[in-house]
Amino acid sequence: MNVFILPEVRQYFYELSYILYEKDYFSFLDKSEQYVEELIRDIQENLPTKRHKPAPNHFDKYGKTMKYASFKKNRHTTWYAFFKTYEENGQTFYLVRYIANNHVIAQYL
Repeated sequence: MNVFILPEVRQYFYELSYILYEKDYFSFLDKSEQYVEELIRDIQENLPTKRHKPAPNHFDKYGKTMKYASFKKNRHTTWYAFFKTYEENGQTFYLVRYIANNHVIAQYL
């Protein structure tokens, strides 16, 4: 599958492991890192098959005419991957431009 993630989003994932650990969402850093790695893998493997919705205008600062898909990780947290699609030589490419969870952006969806 052709799912790519912007370097800024990858940097956010890297920092997210430490944030989740420091805020005591996980007792051990390796568990926090595992959670983030599973989230990345879920996005890379399943984004093309997920139901997509047009992103609200609030998210235009990350890219115009984006779409988003949701990834539920537990009963309290859903992650949203905002992306653009590109077509080339009959293939579809997905570029993830922003990611956030329901605790941060629910009011904009």
